[in-house]
Amino acid sequence: MPYHGKLLLGLTGNIACGKSTVLQRLSELGAHTIDADAAIHTILKHDGPAYKPVVAEFGKNILQPDGEIDRRALGKIVFSDPQKLRRLEEIEHPIVRRYIDDLIKDAPAPVVALDAIKLIEAGWADKCDAIWVVTCTRPQQLERLMQTRGYSREEAEMRIDAQSPQQAKVARADTIIDNSGTLARTHHQIDTAWQAFLHAHPHNSPYTE
Repeated sequence: MPYHGKLLLGLTGNIACGKSTVLQRLSELGAHTIDADAAIHTILKHDGPAYKPVVAEFGKNILQPDGEIDRRALGKIVFSDPQKLRRLEEIEHPIVRRYIDDLIKDAPAPVVALDAIKLIEAGWADKCDAIWVVTCTRPQQLERLMQTRGYSREEAEMRIDAQSPQQAKVARADTIIDNSGTLARTHHQIDTAWQAFLHAHPHNSPYTE
Protein backbone atom coordinates (compact mmCIF):
# COMPACT_ATOMS: atom_id res chain seq x y z
CA MET A 1 0.00 0.00 0.00
CA PRO A 2 1.60 3.33 -1.00
CA TYR A 3 2.68 5.51 1.92
CA HIS A 4 0.47 8.62 2.06
CA GLY A 5 -0.63 7.69 -1.46
CA LYS A 6 2.95 7.95 -2.78
CA LEU A 7 5.36 5.37 -4.08
CA LEU A 8 8.32 5.65 -1.72
CA LEU A 9 11.78 4.83 -2.98
CA GLY A 10 14.30 4.66 -0.14
CA LEU A 11 17.88 5.63 -0.95
CA THR A 12 20.71 4.91 1.46
CA GLY A 13 24.41 4.14 1.64
CA ASN A 14 27.32 5.15 3.81
CA ILE A 15 28.90 8.59 3.95
CA ALA A 16 30.46 9.95 0.73
CA CYS A 17 29.27 7.02 -1.40
CA GLY A 18 27.41 9.40 -3.70
CA LYS A 19 23.76 9.35 -2.63
CA SER A 20 23.35 12.99 -3.65
CA THR A 21 24.44 12.09 -7.20
CA VAL A 22 21.76 9.40 -7.35
CA LEU A 23 19.14 11.68 -5.80
CA GLN A 24 19.85 14.40 -8.36
CA ARG A 25 19.39 11.92 -11.20
CA LEU A 26 16.12 10.65 -9.71
CA SER A 27 14.89 14.24 -9.59
CA GLU A 28 15.73 14.61 -13.29
CA LEU A 29 13.78 11.41 -13.98
CA GLY A 30 10.64 12.76 -12.29
CA ALA A 31 10.78 11.74 -8.64
CA HIS A 32 10.13 14.23 -5.87
CA THR A 33 13.29 14.08 -3.77
CA ILE A 34 13.77 14.49 -0.03
CA ASP A 35 17.23 14.71 1.54
CA ALA A 36 17.13 13.67 5.21
CA ASP A 37 20.45 15.43 5.89
CA ALA A 38 18.98 18.70 4.58
CA ALA A 39 15.95 18.08 6.81
CA ILE A 40 18.27 17.73 9.81
CA HIS A 41 19.95 21.02 8.84
CA THR A 42 16.51 22.64 8.94
CA ILE A 43 15.42 21.27 12.31
CA LEU A 44 18.77 22.26 13.87
CA LYS A 45 18.50 25.90 12.79
CA HIS A 46 17.99 28.53 15.49
CA ASP A 47 14.24 28.58 14.86
CA GLY A 48 14.03 24.81 14.34
CA PRO A 49 12.42 22.32 16.75
CA ALA A 50 15.66 20.43 17.53
CA TYR A 51 17.79 23.49 18.29
CA LYS A 52 16.97 23.97 21.98
CA PRO A 53 17.15 20.28 23.04
CA VAL A 54 20.46 19.76 21.20
CA VAL A 55 22.06 22.89 22.70
CA ALA A 56 20.74 21.91 26.13
CA GLU A 57 22.33 18.47 25.76
CA PHE A 58 25.69 19.41 24.22
CA GLY A 59 26.29 22.93 25.50
CA LYS A 60 26.77 26.38 24.00
CA ASN A 61 30.31 25.52 22.87
CA ILE A 62 28.75 23.96 19.75
CA LEU A 63 27.40 27.35 18.68
CA GLN A 64 28.85 29.64 16.02
CA PRO A 65 29.18 33.39 16.70
CA ASP A 66 25.82 33.95 14.98
CA GLY A 67 24.13 31.54 17.42
CA GLU A 68 23.59 28.75 14.90
CA ILE A 69 24.80 25.23 15.66
CA ASP A 70 28.22 24.46 14.21
CA ARG A 71 27.58 20.99 12.81
CA ARG A 72 31.27 20.29 12.41
CA ALA A 73 31.90 21.05 16.09
CA LEU A 74 28.92 18.91 17.03
CA GLY A 75 30.23 16.15 14.77
CA LYS A 76 33.61 16.14 16.49
CA ILE A 77 31.85 15.50 19.79
CA VAL A 78 29.46 12.78 18.73
CA PHE A 79 31.57 10.88 16.21
CA SER A 80 34.27 10.31 18.82
CA ASP A 81 31.81 8.97 21.41
CA PRO A 82 29.19 6.34 20.42
CA GLN A 83 27.05 7.13 23.48
CA LYS A 84 26.88 10.82 22.57
CA LEU A 85 26.05 9.93 18.96
CA ARG A 86 23.19 7.75 20.18
CA ARG A 87 21.97 10.58 22.40
CA LEU A 88 21.98 13.02 19.49
CA GLU A 89 20.02 10.55 17.39
CA GLU A 90 17.51 10.04 20.22
CA ILE A 91 16.83 13.78 20.11
CA GLU A 92 16.89 14.25 16.34
CA HIS A 93 15.14 11.17 14.99
CA PRO A 94 11.58 11.71 16.32
CA ILE A 95 11.67 15.36 15.22
CA VAL A 96 13.10 14.75 11.77
CA ARG A 97 10.74 11.80 11.28
CA ARG A 98 7.69 14.04 11.76
CA TYR A 99 9.22 16.69 9.49
CA ILE A 100 9.93 14.20 6.68
CA ASP A 101 6.52 12.61 7.11
CA ASP A 102 4.94 15.98 6.37
CA LEU A 103 7.21 16.45 3.34
CA ILE A 104 6.08 13.09 1.93
CA LYS A 105 2.41 13.94 2.49
CA ASP A 106 2.83 17.27 0.70
CA ALA A 107 4.98 15.96 -2.16
CA PRO A 108 3.63 17.16 -5.54
CA ALA A 109 4.78 14.04 -7.43
CA PRO A 110 3.46 10.48 -7.08
CA VAL A 111 6.93 8.99 -6.58
CA VAL A 112 9.07 10.19 -3.66
CA ALA A 113 12.77 9.35 -3.34
CA LEU A 114 13.97 9.65 0.25
CA ASP A 115 17.74 9.88 0.75
CA ALA A 116 18.56 8.92 4.35
CA ILE A 117 21.83 7.54 5.68
CA LYS A 118 19.81 6.05 8.58
CA LEU A 119 16.96 4.83 6.37
CA ILE A 120 17.13 1.31 7.79
CA GLU A 121 18.08 2.14 11.37
CA ALA A 122 15.35 4.80 11.68
CA GLY A 123 12.61 2.48 10.42
CA TRP A 124 11.90 4.25 7.12
CA ALA A 125 12.91 1.18 5.11
CA ASP A 126 9.80 -0.65 6.30
CA LYS A 127 7.62 1.96 4.61
CA CYS A 128 9.49 1.95 1.30
CA ASP A 129 8.33 0.23 -1.88
CA ALA A 130 11.98 -0.36 -2.76
CA ILE A 131 15.37 0.22 -1.15
CA TRP A 132 18.35 1.33 -3.20
CA VAL A 133 21.82 1.23 -1.66
CA VAL A 134 24.67 3.29 -3.11
CA THR A 135 28.16 1.83 -2.68
CA CYS A 136 31.77 2.71 -3.40
CA THR A 137 35.15 1.74 -1.96
CA ARG A 138 36.49 2.93 1.40
CA PRO A 139 39.47 4.71 -0.25
CA GLN A 140 36.96 6.63 -2.40
CA GLN A 141 34.96 7.58 0.69
CA LEU A 142 38.10 8.89 2.38
CA GLU A 143 39.23 10.81 -0.70
CA ARG A 144 35.82 12.42 -1.21
CA LEU A 145 35.48 13.44 2.44
CA MET A 146 38.93 15.00 2.50
CA GLN A 147 38.69 16.71 -0.91
CA THR A 148 35.06 17.88 -0.99
CA ARG A 149 34.39 18.49 2.72
CA GLY A 150 37.83 19.45 3.91
CA TYR A 151 38.07 16.80 6.63
CA SER A 152 41.39 15.56 7.90
CA ARG A 153 42.06 11.85 7.36
CA GLU A 154 41.35 11.24 11.06
CA GLU A 155 38.00 13.08 10.88
CA ALA A 156 37.04 11.20 7.72
CA GLU A 157 37.90 7.81 9.18
CA MET A 158 36.01 8.65 12.38
CA ARG A 159 32.84 9.42 10.41
CA ILE A 160 33.12 6.29 8.27
CA ASP A 161 33.78 4.05 11.27
CA ALA A 162 30.84 5.53 13.23
CA GLN A 163 28.39 4.09 10.69
CA SER A 164 27.02 0.61 10.34
CA PRO A 165 29.03 -1.55 7.90
CA GLN A 166 28.20 -1.07 4.23
CA GLN A 167 27.30 -4.77 3.97
CA ALA A 168 24.51 -4.33 6.55
CA LYS A 169 22.82 -1.89 4.17
CA VAL A 170 23.55 -4.01 1.08
CA ALA A 171 21.82 -6.94 2.78
CA ARG A 172 18.53 -4.97 2.74
CA ALA A 173 18.88 -3.66 -0.80
CA ASP A 174 16.45 -4.30 -3.61
CA THR A 175 18.86 -2.50 -5.93
CA ILE A 176 22.57 -1.73 -5.55
CA ILE A 177 24.01 1.31 -7.33
CA ASP A 178 27.79 0.93 -7.60
CA ASN A 179 29.14 4.46 -7.65
CA SER A 180 32.82 3.54 -7.81
CA GLY A 181 33.11 4.14 -11.57
CA THR A 182 32.29 6.95 -13.98
CA LEU A 183 29.28 9.23 -13.72
CA ALA A 184 27.97 7.80 -17.01
CA ARG A 185 28.15 4.28 -15.57
CA THR A 186 26.32 5.39 -12.43
CA HIS A 187 23.61 7.14 -14.47
CA HIS A 188 23.11 4.04 -16.60
CA GLN A 189 22.50 1.96 -13.46
CA ILE A 190 20.08 4.56 -12.06
CA ASP A 191 18.10 4.85 -15.30
CA THR A 192 17.78 1.07 -15.63
CA ALA A 193 16.75 0.64 -11.99
CA TRP A 194 14.23 3.49 -12.24
CA GLN A 195 12.45 1.87 -15.18
CA ALA A 196 12.41 -1.45 -13.37
CA PHE A 197 10.95 0.25 -10.28
CA LEU A 198 8.17 1.88 -12.27
CA HIS A 199 7.30 -1.30 -14.11
CA ALA A 200 7.14 -3.19 -10.80
CA HIS A 201 4.39 -0.79 -9.64
CA PRO A 202 2.30 -0.22 -12.80
CA HIS A 203 -0.95 0.48 -10.93
CA ASN A 204 0.57 3.29 -8.92
CA SER A 205 2.98 4.76 -11.43
CA PRO A 206 1.85 7.58 -13.74
CA TYR A 207 4.99 7.11 -15.84
CA THR A 208 4.10 3.70 -17.29
CA GLU A 209 1.48 2.99 -19.91
